Amino acid sequence: MRGMYYPGHGFRWLPSALAAVMLAACGAPASAPAPTAAPAATTAPAAAKPTTAPTAAGASSGTFDGTLLFGAPISLTGSTAKEGSLTKEGYDLWRDTYNKAGGINVGGKHYKIETKYYDDASNAQQSATLADKLINEDKVNFLLGPYGTAPTLQVSTVAEKNKMPMIEGNGAAESIFSQGYKYTFGVLSPAQNYLRGVIDLVLTLDPKPASVAVLTADDPFSVEVADAAQKYAEQKGLQVVYSQKYPNASTDLRAPLTEAKGKNPDLLLNSGHLQESLAIVQQAKELGFSPKGFGFSVGPGTPDFQTTLQNDANYVLGGVQWTPALKYHGDDLFQTPEAYNTLYKQTFGYEPAYQSADATAVGVAFVKAIEAAGTTDPERTIEWYSTVFGMRYIQPKSNTKVVLMTRGNFDLHFTPVEEMDRMAPYHFAVEVEDWHGFLAHLRELGIRHTRPITRPENNSMFCYIHDPDHTMI
Repeated sequence: MRGMYYPGHGFRWLPSALAAVMLAACGAPASAPAPTAAPAATTAPAAAKPTTAPTAAGASSGTFDGTLLFGAPISLTGSTAKEGSLTKEGYDLWRDTYNKAGGINVGGKHYKIETKYYDDASNAQQSATLADKLINEDKVNFLLGPYGTAPTLQVSTVAEKNKMPMIEGNGAAESIFSQGYKYTFGVLSPAQNYLRGVIDLVLTLDPKPASVAVLTADDPFSVEVADAAQKYAEQKGLQVVYSQKYPNASTDLRAPLTEAKGKNPDLLLNSGHLQESLAIVQQAKELGFSPKGFGFSVGPGTPDFQTTLQNDANYVLGGVQWTPALKYHGDDLFQTPEAYNTLYKQTFGYEPAYQSADATAVGVAFVKAIEAAGTTDPERTIEWYSTVFGMRYIQPKSNTKVVLMTRGNFDLHFTPVEEMDRMAPYHFAVEVEDWHGFLAHLRELGIRHTRPITRPENNSMFCYIHDPDHTMI
Protein backbone atom coordinates (compact mmCIF):
# COMPACT_ATOMS: atom_id res chain seq x y z
CA MET A 1 0.00 0.00 0.00
CA ARG A 2 1.17 3.54 -0.71
CA GLY A 3 0.19 6.66 1.21
CA MET A 4 -0.85 10.14 0.20
CA TYR A 5 -2.24 13.09 2.13
CA TYR A 6 -5.79 14.29 1.73
CA PRO A 7 -5.75 17.92 0.51
CA GLY A 8 -7.90 20.36 2.42
CA HIS A 9 -7.30 18.85 5.84
CA GLY A 10 -5.05 20.35 8.48
CA PHE A 11 -1.51 19.00 8.68
CA ARG A 12 -1.27 18.84 12.47
CA TRP A 13 -2.17 15.86 14.58
CA LEU A 14 -3.40 16.33 18.11
CA PRO A 15 -0.68 15.78 20.74
CA SER A 16 -0.36 12.32 22.23
CA ALA A 17 1.60 10.88 25.12
CA LEU A 18 4.38 10.21 22.65
CA ALA A 19 4.59 13.43 20.70
CA ALA A 20 2.74 16.07 18.76
CA VAL A 21 3.63 15.47 15.14
CA MET A 22 3.04 17.19 11.86
CA LEU A 23 2.92 15.70 8.39
CA ALA A 24 3.92 17.48 5.25
CA ALA A 25 3.79 15.81 1.86
CA CYS A 26 7.08 15.87 0.01
CA GLY A 27 7.52 15.06 -3.64
CA ALA A 28 3.78 14.90 -4.43
CA PRO A 29 2.15 17.64 -6.48
CA ALA A 30 0.01 20.06 -4.49
CA SER A 31 -2.92 19.23 -6.76
CA ALA A 32 -2.70 15.50 -6.18
CA PRO A 33 -6.28 14.26 -5.87
CA ALA A 34 -7.46 11.98 -3.12
CA PRO A 35 -8.49 8.51 -4.26
CA THR A 36 -12.04 8.56 -5.46
CA ALA A 37 -14.79 6.13 -4.64
CA ALA A 38 -15.02 2.97 -6.70
CA PRO A 39 -16.79 3.56 -10.00
CA ALA A 40 -20.40 2.50 -10.17
CA ALA A 41 -20.78 -0.99 -11.57
CA THR A 42 -21.80 -1.02 -15.18
CA THR A 43 -24.45 -3.33 -16.50
CA ALA A 44 -22.84 -6.64 -17.40
CA PRO A 45 -23.40 -8.17 -20.84
CA ALA A 46 -26.27 -10.62 -21.04
CA ALA A 47 -23.97 -13.58 -20.57
CA ALA A 48 -22.19 -12.03 -17.63
CA LYS A 49 -24.65 -12.90 -14.92
CA PRO A 50 -23.47 -12.89 -11.30
CA THR A 51 -24.37 -16.05 -9.47
CA THR A 52 -25.10 -16.29 -5.79
CA ALA A 53 -23.01 -18.94 -4.10
CA PRO A 54 -25.17 -21.43 -2.21
CA THR A 55 -24.75 -21.65 1.53
CA ALA A 56 -23.97 -25.16 2.68
CA ALA A 57 -26.06 -26.60 5.47
CA GLY A 58 -22.99 -26.64 7.68
CA ALA A 59 -21.71 -23.19 6.79
CA SER A 60 -20.49 -21.24 9.79
CA SER A 61 -22.65 -18.51 11.23
CA GLY A 62 -20.01 -17.57 13.81
CA THR A 63 -18.19 -14.31 14.22
CA PHE A 64 -15.31 -13.44 11.91
CA ASP A 65 -12.79 -10.61 12.11
CA GLY A 66 -13.34 -9.71 8.47
CA THR A 67 -13.88 -11.15 5.01
CA LEU A 68 -11.68 -12.02 2.05
CA LEU A 69 -13.44 -11.86 -1.31
CA PHE A 70 -12.39 -14.30 -4.03
CA GLY A 71 -13.75 -13.85 -7.55
CA ALA A 72 -13.84 -15.90 -10.73
CA PRO A 73 -15.31 -15.73 -14.22
CA ILE A 74 -16.56 -19.26 -14.92
CA SER A 75 -18.26 -20.90 -17.90
CA LEU A 76 -21.74 -21.61 -16.55
CA THR A 77 -23.27 -21.53 -20.04
CA GLY A 78 -21.82 -22.34 -23.45
CA SER A 79 -19.71 -25.23 -24.70
CA THR A 80 -17.85 -25.90 -21.43
CA ALA A 81 -20.75 -25.19 -19.08
CA LYS A 82 -20.59 -28.59 -17.41
CA GLU A 83 -16.86 -28.38 -16.69
CA GLY A 84 -17.36 -24.81 -15.46
CA SER A 85 -20.16 -25.87 -13.12
CA LEU A 86 -17.94 -28.61 -11.69
CA THR A 87 -15.22 -26.02 -11.14
CA LYS A 88 -17.64 -23.75 -9.29
CA GLU A 89 -18.79 -26.64 -7.09
CA GLY A 90 -15.18 -27.30 -6.12
CA TYR A 91 -14.75 -23.67 -5.09
CA ASP A 92 -18.03 -23.71 -3.16
CA LEU A 93 -17.12 -26.85 -1.21
CA TRP A 94 -13.76 -25.31 -0.26
CA ARG A 95 -15.39 -22.08 0.85
CA ASP A 96 -18.08 -23.69 2.97
CA THR A 97 -15.77 -26.28 4.51
CA TYR A 98 -13.21 -23.71 5.60
CA ASN A 99 -15.81 -21.20 6.80
CA LYS A 100 -17.38 -23.90 8.95
CA ALA A 101 -13.95 -24.42 10.53
CA GLY A 102 -13.37 -20.70 11.20
CA GLY A 103 -12.23 -19.33 7.84
CA ILE A 104 -8.66 -18.28 7.07
CA ASN A 105 -6.37 -17.58 10.02
CA VAL A 106 -4.36 -14.47 9.25
CA GLY A 107 -2.03 -13.62 12.10
CA GLY A 108 -4.52 -14.84 14.72
CA LYS A 109 -7.55 -13.19 13.08
CA HIS A 110 -10.17 -15.28 11.32
CA TYR A 111 -11.47 -14.16 7.94
CA LYS A 112 -14.60 -15.45 6.27
CA ILE A 113 -14.22 -16.60 2.68
CA GLU A 114 -16.67 -15.02 0.29
CA THR A 115 -16.93 -15.82 -3.42
CA LYS A 116 -18.30 -13.93 -6.40
CA TYR A 117 -18.77 -15.49 -9.82
CA TYR A 118 -19.70 -14.24 -13.26
CA ASP A 119 -20.74 -16.41 -16.20
CA ASP A 120 -18.25 -15.95 -19.04
CA ALA A 121 -20.43 -18.02 -21.42
CA SER A 122 -17.37 -20.16 -22.34
CA ASN A 123 -15.82 -17.16 -24.05
CA ALA A 124 -12.17 -16.35 -23.29
CA GLN A 125 -12.45 -12.64 -24.10
CA GLN A 126 -15.47 -12.39 -21.84
CA SER A 127 -13.43 -14.05 -19.09
CA ALA A 128 -10.85 -11.27 -19.33
CA THR A 129 -13.50 -8.54 -19.27
CA LEU A 130 -15.17 -10.05 -16.22
CA ALA A 131 -11.87 -10.55 -14.40
CA ASP A 132 -11.17 -6.85 -14.83
CA LYS A 133 -14.65 -6.10 -13.48
CA LEU A 134 -14.06 -8.31 -10.45
CA ILE A 135 -10.80 -6.53 -9.68
CA ASN A 136 -11.67 -2.93 -10.38
CA GLU A 137 -15.41 -2.77 -9.62
CA ASP A 138 -16.14 -5.60 -7.21
CA LYS A 139 -12.77 -5.08 -5.47
CA VAL A 140 -12.00 -8.76 -4.93
CA ASN A 141 -8.95 -9.60 -2.83
CA PHE A 142 -7.89 -12.55 -4.98
CA LEU A 143 -8.78 -14.26 -8.26
CA LEU A 144 -9.77 -17.90 -8.62
CA GLY A 145 -9.01 -19.34 -12.05
CA PRO A 146 -11.74 -19.86 -14.68
CA TYR A 147 -12.30 -23.16 -16.48
CA GLY A 148 -10.12 -23.91 -19.48
CA THR A 149 -6.80 -22.88 -20.94
CA ALA A 150 -8.02 -20.13 -23.27
CA PRO A 151 -9.93 -18.23 -20.53
CA THR A 152 -7.11 -18.77 -18.03
CA LEU A 153 -4.57 -17.44 -20.51
CA GLN A 154 -6.63 -14.28 -21.03
CA VAL A 155 -7.30 -13.77 -17.31
CA SER A 156 -3.61 -14.24 -16.46
CA THR A 157 -2.85 -11.09 -18.47
CA VAL A 158 -5.48 -9.16 -16.51
CA ALA A 159 -4.11 -10.50 -13.22
CA GLU A 160 -0.59 -9.48 -14.15
CA LYS A 161 -1.64 -5.98 -15.23
CA ASN A 162 -3.47 -5.42 -11.94
CA LYS A 163 -0.90 -7.24 -9.78
CA MET A 164 -3.69 -9.50 -8.54
CA PRO A 165 -2.71 -13.01 -7.38
CA MET A 166 -4.55 -15.80 -9.18
CA ILE A 167 -4.30 -19.52 -8.48
CA GLU A 168 -5.92 -21.77 -11.05
CA GLY A 169 -6.55 -25.48 -11.43
CA ASN A 170 -8.25 -25.95 -14.78
CA GLY A 171 -5.96 -24.39 -17.36
CA ALA A 172 -3.08 -26.73 -18.13
CA ALA A 173 -1.39 -25.46 -21.29
CA GLU A 174 2.25 -24.49 -21.08
CA SER A 175 1.40 -21.20 -22.81
CA ILE A 176 -0.17 -19.96 -19.54
CA PHE A 177 3.09 -20.34 -17.64
CA SER A 178 5.64 -19.42 -20.32
CA GLN A 179 4.95 -15.67 -20.31
CA GLY A 180 7.10 -14.82 -17.32
CA TYR A 181 4.12 -13.66 -15.30
CA LYS A 182 4.50 -13.36 -11.51
CA TYR A 183 0.86 -13.39 -10.38
CA THR A 184 -0.50 -16.63 -11.88
CA PHE A 185 -0.02 -19.98 -10.17
CA GLY A 186 -1.30 -23.47 -10.97
CA VAL A 187 -1.99 -26.63 -8.98
CA LEU A 188 -2.37 -29.13 -11.83
CA SER A 189 -0.13 -31.21 -14.04
CA PRO A 190 0.76 -29.81 -17.49
CA ALA A 191 -1.27 -30.48 -20.61
CA GLN A 192 1.56 -32.49 -22.16
CA ASN A 193 0.89 -35.30 -19.67
CA TYR A 194 -2.87 -35.66 -20.15
CA LEU A 195 -2.86 -38.65 -22.53
CA ARG A 196 0.51 -40.15 -21.65
CA GLY A 197 -1.05 -42.47 -19.07
CA VAL A 198 -3.59 -43.73 -21.62
CA ILE A 199 -0.81 -44.66 -24.02
CA ASP A 200 1.21 -46.33 -21.27
CA LEU A 201 -1.83 -48.36 -20.23
CA VAL A 202 -2.80 -49.68 -23.66
CA LEU A 203 0.80 -50.73 -24.30
CA THR A 204 0.51 -53.18 -21.39
CA LEU A 205 -2.25 -55.08 -23.22
CA ASP A 206 -1.78 -58.27 -25.21
CA PRO A 207 -1.95 -57.87 -28.10
CA LYS A 208 -0.57 -54.34 -28.05
CA PRO A 209 -2.05 -51.71 -30.36
CA ALA A 210 0.14 -50.88 -33.34
CA SER A 211 -1.53 -47.76 -34.75
CA VAL A 212 -3.32 -44.65 -33.51
CA ALA A 213 -5.51 -41.87 -34.90
CA VAL A 214 -5.60 -38.46 -33.20
CA LEU A 215 -8.45 -35.93 -33.30
CA THR A 216 -8.07 -32.58 -31.59
CA ALA A 217 -10.01 -29.38 -31.07
CA ASP A 218 -8.08 -26.35 -32.31
CA ASP A 219 -7.86 -24.48 -28.98
CA PRO A 220 -4.40 -24.06 -27.34
CA PHE A 221 -4.95 -26.65 -24.60
CA SER A 222 -6.23 -29.36 -26.92
CA VAL A 223 -3.53 -28.82 -29.52
CA GLU A 224 -0.80 -28.98 -26.87
CA VAL A 225 -2.24 -32.22 -25.49
CA ALA A 226 -2.57 -33.77 -28.95
CA ASP A 227 0.91 -32.78 -30.12
CA ALA A 228 2.47 -34.24 -26.98
CA ALA A 229 0.39 -37.42 -27.23
CA GLN A 230 1.28 -37.93 -30.88
CA LYS A 231 4.98 -37.46 -30.18
CA TYR A 232 4.87 -39.80 -27.19
CA ALA A 233 2.96 -42.48 -29.16
CA GLU A 234 5.61 -42.41 -31.88
CA GLN A 235 8.37 -42.67 -29.27
CA LYS A 236 6.64 -45.78 -27.93
CA GLY A 237 6.53 -47.40 -31.35
CA LEU A 238 2.93 -46.64 -32.36
CA GLN A 239 2.24 -45.58 -35.94
CA VAL A 240 0.15 -42.40 -36.19
CA VAL A 241 -2.03 -43.14 -39.20
CA TYR A 242 -4.30 -40.09 -38.96
CA SER A 243 -4.17 -36.69 -37.27
CA GLN A 244 -6.79 -33.98 -37.68
CA LYS A 245 -7.93 -30.75 -36.04
CA TYR A 246 -11.54 -29.63 -35.87
CA PRO A 247 -13.09 -26.30 -34.73
CA ASN A 248 -13.27 -26.03 -30.95
CA ALA A 249 -16.68 -26.97 -29.48
CA SER A 250 -17.78 -28.83 -32.62
CA THR A 251 -20.26 -31.58 -31.91
CA ASP A 252 -20.73 -32.94 -35.43
CA LEU A 253 -17.53 -34.87 -35.97
CA ARG A 254 -18.76 -37.45 -38.46
CA ALA A 255 -16.46 -36.24 -41.25
CA PRO A 256 -13.12 -36.67 -39.39
CA LEU A 257 -14.41 -39.87 -37.78
CA THR A 258 -15.22 -41.29 -41.23
CA GLU A 259 -11.71 -40.41 -42.43
CA ALA A 260 -10.16 -41.95 -39.31
CA LYS A 261 -12.24 -45.12 -39.79
CA GLY A 262 -10.75 -45.48 -43.25
CA LYS A 263 -7.26 -45.69 -41.69
CA ASN A 264 -8.35 -48.59 -39.44
CA PRO A 265 -6.44 -47.50 -36.30
CA ASP A 266 -6.20 -49.72 -33.23
CA LEU A 267 -6.57 -46.70 -30.93
CA LEU A 268 -8.42 -43.39 -31.29
CA LEU A 269 -7.23 -40.52 -29.12
CA ASN A 270 -9.15 -37.28 -28.73
CA SER A 271 -8.00 -34.04 -27.17
CA GLY A 272 -10.96 -31.77 -26.55
CA HIS A 273 -13.78 -31.27 -24.08
CA LEU A 274 -16.75 -33.13 -22.63
CA GLN A 275 -19.30 -32.36 -25.35
CA GLU A 276 -16.86 -33.44 -28.04
CA SER A 277 -16.00 -36.70 -26.28
CA LEU A 278 -19.69 -37.56 -26.00
CA ALA A 279 -20.23 -36.78 -29.68
CA ILE A 280 -17.27 -38.92 -30.74
CA VAL A 281 -18.45 -42.03 -28.87
CA GLN A 282 -22.04 -41.64 -30.09
CA GLN A 283 -21.15 -40.85 -33.70
CA ALA A 284 -18.44 -43.54 -33.94
CA LYS A 285 -21.07 -46.09 -32.92
CA GLU A 286 -23.44 -44.64 -35.51
CA LEU A 287 -20.74 -44.97 -38.20
CA GLY A 288 -19.73 -48.48 -37.18
CA PHE A 289 -16.27 -47.26 -36.23
CA SER A 290 -15.02 -49.47 -33.39
CA PRO A 291 -11.27 -49.32 -32.80
CA LYS A 292 -9.85 -51.51 -30.04
CA GLY A 293 -9.70 -48.50 -27.70
CA PHE A 294 -10.83 -44.91 -27.20
CA GLY A 295 -8.88 -42.40 -25.10
CA PHE A 296 -9.95 -38.86 -24.20
CA SER A 297 -8.23 -35.93 -22.52
CA VAL A 298 -11.54 -34.73 -21.01
CA GLY A 299 -14.75 -36.68 -20.56
CA PRO A 300 -14.51 -40.10 -18.91
CA GLY A 301 -13.74 -38.58 -15.51
CA THR A 302 -16.96 -36.53 -15.38
CA PRO A 303 -20.30 -37.90 -14.12
CA ASP A 304 -22.12 -36.78 -17.27
CA PHE A 305 -19.96 -39.00 -19.47
CA GLN A 306 -21.19 -42.11 -17.69
CA THR A 307 -24.81 -41.05 -17.25
CA THR A 308 -25.14 -39.96 -20.89
CA LEU A 309 -23.42 -42.90 -22.59
CA GLN A 310 -24.45 -45.63 -20.14
CA ASN A 311 -22.90 -48.95 -21.31
CA ASP A 312 -21.08 -47.24 -24.18
CA ALA A 313 -18.90 -45.53 -21.59
CA ASN A 314 -17.45 -48.87 -20.49
CA TYR A 315 -13.80 -49.51 -21.32
CA VAL A 316 -13.26 -45.97 -22.55
CA LEU A 317 -10.02 -44.51 -21.22
CA GLY A 318 -9.24 -40.98 -20.04
CA GLY A 319 -6.65 -38.98 -18.19
CA VAL A 320 -7.61 -37.32 -14.90
CA GLN A 321 -5.88 -34.91 -12.53
CA TRP A 322 -7.38 -36.52 -9.44
CA THR A 323 -9.10 -39.71 -8.30
CA PRO A 324 -10.48 -40.83 -4.90
CA ALA A 325 -8.33 -43.94 -5.24
CA LEU A 326 -5.21 -41.87 -4.50
CA LYS A 327 -3.56 -42.79 -1.20
CA TYR A 328 -2.17 -39.86 0.76
CA HIS A 329 -3.00 -37.92 3.90
CA GLY A 330 -2.81 -34.14 3.75
CA ASP A 331 -2.77 -31.50 6.46
CA ASP A 332 -5.72 -29.61 4.94
CA LEU A 333 -9.30 -29.92 6.22
CA PHE A 334 -10.17 -32.60 3.65
CA GLN A 335 -7.21 -34.77 4.66
CA THR A 336 -7.65 -37.69 2.22
CA PRO A 337 -9.06 -38.15 -1.32
CA GLU A 338 -11.54 -40.66 0.09
CA ALA A 339 -12.80 -38.15 2.68
CA TYR A 340 -13.10 -35.43 0.01
CA ASN A 341 -15.02 -37.85 -2.22
CA THR A 342 -17.45 -38.66 0.60
CA LEU A 343 -18.05 -35.01 1.54
CA TYR A 344 -18.56 -34.01 -2.10
CA LYS A 345 -21.11 -36.80 -2.64
CA GLN A 346 -22.96 -35.77 0.52
CA THR A 347 -23.07 -32.16 -0.68
CA PHE A 348 -23.87 -32.53 -4.39
CA GLY A 349 -25.24 -36.05 -4.74
CA TYR A 350 -22.58 -37.50 -7.05
CA GLU A 351 -18.87 -38.21 -7.10
CA PRO A 352 -16.51 -35.33 -7.86
CA ALA A 353 -14.82 -34.98 -11.21
CA TYR A 354 -11.19 -33.91 -11.25
CA GLN A 355 -12.26 -30.41 -12.30
CA SER A 356 -13.97 -30.02 -8.92
CA ALA A 357 -11.05 -31.45 -6.98
CA ASP A 358 -8.65 -29.15 -8.85
CA ALA A 359 -10.80 -26.15 -7.93
CA THR A 360 -10.88 -27.13 -4.28
CA ALA A 361 -7.09 -27.54 -4.37
CA VAL A 362 -6.86 -23.95 -5.62
CA GLY A 363 -8.70 -22.77 -2.53
CA VAL A 364 -6.54 -24.87 -0.23
CA ALA A 365 -3.41 -23.42 -1.85
CA PHE A 366 -4.70 -19.90 -1.22
CA VAL A 367 -5.35 -20.72 2.44
CA LYS A 368 -1.84 -22.15 2.83
CA ALA A 369 -0.25 -19.11 1.19
CA ILE A 370 -2.26 -16.51 3.10
CA GLU A 371 -1.82 -18.21 6.46
CA ALA A 372 1.91 -18.68 5.86
CA ALA A 373 2.24 -14.97 5.07
CA GLY A 374 0.45 -14.18 8.34
CA THR A 375 -0.88 -10.92 6.99
CA THR A 376 -2.55 -9.20 4.11
CA ASP A 377 -1.05 -6.02 2.68
CA PRO A 378 -3.74 -3.63 4.03
CA GLU A 379 -3.56 -5.24 7.47
CA ARG A 380 0.18 -4.78 7.59
CA THR A 381 -0.18 -1.10 6.70
CA ILE A 382 -2.87 -0.53 9.33
CA GLU A 383 -0.91 -2.26 12.07
CA TRP A 384 2.37 -0.47 11.27
CA TYR A 385 0.97 3.08 11.21
CA SER A 386 -1.15 2.39 14.29
CA THR A 387 1.85 1.14 16.23
CA VAL A 388 4.44 3.64 15.03
CA PHE A 389 2.39 6.85 14.82
CA GLY A 390 -0.71 6.08 16.87
CA MET A 391 -3.05 6.45 13.90
CA ARG A 392 -6.57 5.00 13.86
CA TYR A 393 -8.12 3.01 11.02
CA ILE A 394 -11.45 4.11 9.52
CA GLN A 395 -13.48 1.71 7.37
CA PRO A 396 -13.94 3.29 3.89
CA LYS A 397 -17.56 3.63 2.81
CA SER A 398 -17.00 2.85 -0.86
CA ASN A 399 -13.54 2.07 -2.19
CA THR A 400 -12.58 -1.04 -0.25
CA LYS A 401 -9.08 -1.05 -1.70
CA VAL A 402 -8.24 2.18 0.10
CA VAL A 403 -6.93 2.15 3.67
CA LEU A 404 -7.88 5.31 5.56
CA MET A 405 -5.86 6.18 8.66
CA THR A 406 -6.56 9.22 10.80
CA ARG A 407 -5.34 11.09 13.83
CA GLY A 408 -6.92 14.27 15.05
CA ASN A 409 -7.94 16.32 12.03
CA PHE A 410 -5.53 14.68 9.62
CA ASP A 411 -6.30 11.82 7.23
CA LEU A 412 -3.82 9.65 5.39
CA HIS A 413 -4.97 7.47 2.50
CA PHE A 414 -3.20 4.35 1.25
CA THR A 415 -3.97 2.65 -2.01
CA PRO A 416 -2.38 -0.22 -4.00
CA VAL A 417 0.74 1.01 -5.74
CA GLU A 418 -0.38 0.13 -9.26
CA GLU A 419 -3.04 2.85 -8.93
CA MET A 420 -0.52 5.46 -7.81
CA ASP A 421 2.49 5.00 -10.11
CA ARG A 422 2.35 8.63 -11.23
CA MET A 423 2.68 9.80 -7.64
CA ALA A 424 6.29 8.64 -7.22
CA PRO A 425 8.45 9.30 -5.32
CA TYR A 426 6.63 8.17 -2.18
CA HIS A 427 7.91 10.40 0.59
CA PHE A 428 6.42 12.43 3.40
CA ALA A 429 7.80 14.07 6.55
CA VAL A 430 6.80 13.77 10.20
CA GLU A 431 7.79 16.43 12.77
CA VAL A 432 8.03 15.25 16.37
CA GLU A 433 8.37 17.35 19.51
CA ASP A 434 10.12 14.66 21.59
CA TRP A 435 12.98 13.68 19.29
CA HIS A 436 14.79 11.34 21.68
CA GLY A 437 11.56 9.81 22.93
CA PHE A 438 10.49 8.97 19.38
CA LEU A 439 13.86 7.39 18.54
CA ALA A 440 13.56 5.30 21.70
CA HIS A 441 10.08 4.27 20.52
CA LEU A 442 11.51 3.16 17.16
CA ARG A 443 14.22 1.14 18.90
CA GLU A 444 11.62 -0.64 21.03
CA LEU A 445 9.75 -1.60 17.88
CA GLY A 446 12.93 -2.74 16.14
CA ILE A 447 12.54 -0.15 13.36
CA ARG A 448 15.83 0.94 11.89
CA HIS A 449 16.53 4.56 10.98
CA THR A 450 19.33 6.38 9.23
CA ARG A 451 21.97 8.29 11.16
CA PRO A 452 20.44 11.55 12.51
CA ILE A 453 21.61 14.69 10.75
CA THR A 454 21.58 18.21 12.25
CA ARG A 455 20.39 21.15 10.16
CA PRO A 456 22.81 24.04 10.97
CA GLU A 457 20.28 26.76 10.14
CA ASN A 458 17.98 25.89 13.07
CA ASN A 459 19.74 23.05 14.93
CA SER A 460 16.83 20.69 14.16
CA MET A 461 17.53 17.01 13.47
CA PHE A 462 16.13 14.55 10.96
CA CYS A 463 16.54 10.94 9.89
CA TYR A 464 14.71 8.53 7.59
CA ILE A 465 12.70 5.39 8.20
CA HIS A 466 10.73 3.17 5.81
CA ASP A 467 7.33 1.62 6.22
CA PRO A 468 6.79 -2.06 5.24
CA ASP A 469 6.19 -1.04 1.61
CA HIS A 470 9.45 0.96 1.50
CA THR A 471 7.76 4.35 1.56
CA MET A 472 10.33 6.84 2.82
CA ILE A 473 9.36 8.89 5.90
